[in-house]
Amino acid sequence: MPVEQETRGREHDISRLRSSSIEIREKGSEILKEQLDTAQRELKLKDKECERLSQIRNQLEQELEELTASLFEEAHKMVREANVKQAGAEKQLKEAQGKIDVLQAEVTALKTLVLTSTPSSPNRQLHPQLLSPSTRGAHRHTRNKSASGALPSTPGHVDSPSVPQLPATKEDKEMDSVLFAEFLSWRERPGLDRSSAFLGRIYREDIGPCLSFTRSELSQSVQSAVENNSLTIEPVAISALPMVKASAIECGGPNGLRAAVETKCALSGMSRSCCHRIKLGDKESYYYISPSSRARITAVCNFFTYIRYIQQGLVRHDAEQMFWEVMRLRREMTVAKLGFFLTDQG
Repeated sequence: MPVEQETRGREHDISRLRSSSIEIREKGSEILKEQLDTAQRELKLKDKECERLSQIRNQLEQELEELTASLFEEAHKMVREANVKQAGAEKQLKEAQGKIDVLQAEVTALKTLVLTSTPSSPNRQLHPQLLSPSTRGAHRHTRNKSASGALPSTPGHVDSPSVPQLPATKEDKEMDSVLFAEFLSWRERPGLDRSSAFLGRIYREDIGPCLSFTRSELSQSVQSAVENNSLTIEPVAISALPMVKASAIECGGPNGLRAAVETKCALSGMSRSCCHRIKLGDKESYYYISPSSRARITAVCNFFTYIRYIQQGLVRHDAEQMFWEVMRLRREMTVAKLGFFLTDQG
């Protein structure tokens, strides 16, 4: 009996242990399920957070790419603009350097002209208007330097016998105080305005009469061109002159291709041997002029050239030397007006 009771007691204990184990297992399972559910919920929340952060990262990457592309484009644009500006600046620099070189050459030429050539002793290589057609061509001729000047020989006339030379005399001069005072007043503010007493007198006594020709309208145009420094005088080769129409006679022009040809001077209207022609400014018309007319125009041009040098500060002489040079130029205009001029003798 006791053995059976002991066996039953053991079975009862085993059964109770089994039930307790089942309960423990069930409770553990419930706890694990709850933990699993909690873990799954947390995992979903983390997935959502990761997805949100991923979207933010993608958006930032896209904005960064757009910003980088914009910066690169702006940088390329700035580089292109800088290259264009640099090219333009280099071009302007080269042009400016070229202009500076030209201006320096002109200044050097003007200084050389003033220092080595004055109207009293001009350098004829620097004054093209003083060169004769023969010196501009292939042959050179000497200039007749007689004291009274050489008169042009006309067809059908015989040169007058030579006049016995008078004993050499020394030229003396005396300054006119009124003329010198007018010059000093003008020299304080040099200009080309004829309202000043100095230039007004010269216009009235020298320039006006020297440029007063038979063709008055053309004479006014020539004077305006001389004042504006836009007059061109150039020699013409008689043997190379083409045949012209009758309408060209109004401007002065050749009337044939003969060796000894006479043309009609556009200023005086007289038939003379015209070896030069003039052009007024940008006009395309040429006017053939006689040697006498050329000498008168050249005398006035020399005067204007000298006072322009004074105006530009290129003459380094004192007032008295400049005054006497002006007086000498006035004398040249007067002598040319009277019909005296030098010619080249072959």
